[in-house]
Amino acid sequence: MTTALPMLSIGPHSVQPPVVLAPMAGITNAPFRTLCREFSGGKGLFVSEMITTRALVERNEKTMQLVHFDATETPRSIQLYGVDPVTVGKAVRMIVDEDLADHIDLNFGCPVPKVTRKGGGSALPYKRPLLRAILNEAVSNAGDLPVTMKMRKGIDDDHLTYLDAGRIAVEEGVTAIALHGRTAAEHYGGTADWDAIARLKEHVPEIPVLGNGDIWSADDALRMMRQTGCDGVVVGRGCLGRPWLFGDLVAGFEGTDAYAAPTLREVAAVMRRHAELLGEWIGDEARGVIDFRKHVAWYLKGFSVGSEMRKKLAISSSLDEMDAHLSELNLDQEWPEGADGPRGRSSGNGRVVLPDGWLKDPYDCSAVSAEAELDTSGG
Repeated sequence: MTTALPMLSIGPHSVQPPVVLAPMAGITNAPFRTLCREFSGGKGLFVSEMITTRALVERNEKTMQLVHFDATETPRSIQLYGVDPVTVGKAVRMIVDEDLADHIDLNFGCPVPKVTRKGGGSALPYKRPLLRAILNEAVSNAGDLPVTMKMRKGIDDDHLTYLDAGRIAVEEGVTAIALHGRTAAEHYGGTADWDAIARLKEHVPEIPVLGNGDIWSADDALRMMRQTGCDGVVVGRGCLGRPWLFGDLVAGFEGTDAYAAPTLREVAAVMRRHAELLGEWIGDEARGVIDFRKHVAWYLKGFSVGSEMRKKLAISSSLDEMDAHLSELNLDQEWPEGADGPRGRSSGNGRVVLPDGWLKDPYDCSAVSAEAELDTSGG
């Protein structure tokens, strides 16, 4: 029996089950999105890496590769990061005019210091007029494309912004909001505040609210929706080294409970395919295998694999070398107990790096400079 859950609508796009892959820099490129879509049977919404608006407008070579979608990807979803309303507007107009995507998401949740120290990411919603101006430019230039936004609760517990930001988003025509239930100061530490997601849903009933934070399994996603009343979930670190989580999510939402528990042999096959896809996407096998190195520990979490073998896999430079190392593993190992838990970064930061005087006045936007958009990656 199918679980009775509402279908998530992002503008004209129906997302069923209501599951979204969170943008993660260096992770959610086309190859990883391909794997996640394959496991989900094409169900859900899979968002690109975060794209800096200035780099897009200036046609930075790396950025133009990042906005390329596979022909099978639909809808095509791009996440943009920017602090200058005019540049954000130009980037959105470029996406529309050149048919680069079907959905635009705006990043106001990144807690990385190189972003917040310039007033971007999770620091920006504190400046209410600037947030409004960016949203206005994005929505007014988007034409028929839906514009959504992802944010955190605020800078820290003394500077919460999510309710004000949610109301501004509704007033400026944003289609949906995703809330990560942590402040920037918490980074990825502690436990996500799902109650804040519930409060935001009550505060902005006019548009869908998606919850993000501490979804490590399909059961977590279902529990979040029951507990908060949110309209969908956004999954980030929970799928690191586990693209099949999206198959579990589909099964959970459709009520089949047919969750994956792959053997190490099956995991190794996914690792090999992931590395191969990266090489094809980059156009160089060695560079693809090197780029894959960051994923090795996530895929092998919980399995009985010695430190020397983990190291060998993490320094492989060719598919043949990787194949040789994988063949030496005890591939008949069952899925390890406890391997479904937290993965990726989990420590809290405790301190948010901000521009000088940032917190003095939430309506003074003079501290924001164009330098905040010079990086091609927001972390």
